[in-house]
Amino acid sequence: MIEMLQWTTLIASGAATLSRIPNLVRRKNGSMFYILGLMTLAILLSIKGPYLAIDGLLGGTNMANLLLRFVILGAIYFLGIRIAAGFGDERGLRLVRGPAGMLAFGLVAIALLVSFILMDTAGSSVGMGTVDDRNEWNAVVVEYYAAAGRAYPAYVCLVLLPGTVRAFRSSLPAVLRASALLLAVGSAAIAVSVLFPLIPPAVGYLKFVINYTAILCFVAGLALIWVASGRAGRRQGALSVERR
Repeated sequence: MIEMLQWTTLIASGAATLSRIPNLVRRKNGSMFYILGLMTLAILLSIKGPYLAIDGLLGGTNMANLLLRFVILGAIYFLGIRIAAGFGDERGLRLVRGPAGMLAFGLVAIALLVSFILMDTAGSSVGMGTVDDRNEWNAVVVEYYAAAGRAYPAYVCLVLLPGTVRAFRSSLPAVLRASALLLAVGSAAIAVSVLFPLIPPAVGYLKFVINYTAILCFVAGLALIWVASGRAGRRQGALSVERR
């Protein structure tokens, strides 16, 4: 079930990324392509087969996991800016790319690098699953590493949540309100990830469900924004023709 969810999410995100290539070529709203591309790469690096292959090329010391963490940081940063700007959320935009947001990004990046250096990372392990049971020290460091990786996405998503909820409850066109709802659900799901340590091992699969539900909501929400933009462009074009 989990593997099917992973591959389904990868296919959906990959298809959305490829659909943005024409706009990228025309140098029109290229940021969406890069956001979806980073999300697709993050999903790829979280799947066992691709992860082991890529990490093997990088030396088999779980550098692929560190790469995954920074890909996620980049994707969330640009996603936060895109969503906040798209819904006119000035406060959210300021908290993502302003001093507070840059401080959060920098502290998390440093925490990830330091904890990764302090760990025994030998031997490729998806999600660092077999790295945290080598000794008590390693288990503690891995826990801090994982917490740091969840902190910045949770921060950005909590910042975005009020703006997306307001947009959903506004008088915007139905497509944009549906997009806002999906993005709000995705943001809430990522914010909940800070509680992952409290989830019992018996229901550990919920972590995967929450993460991939969030990604699917983000991909679908961004796709709806694109649909709404296309409709607005066609309407504007029709009005221009009528005025001639």
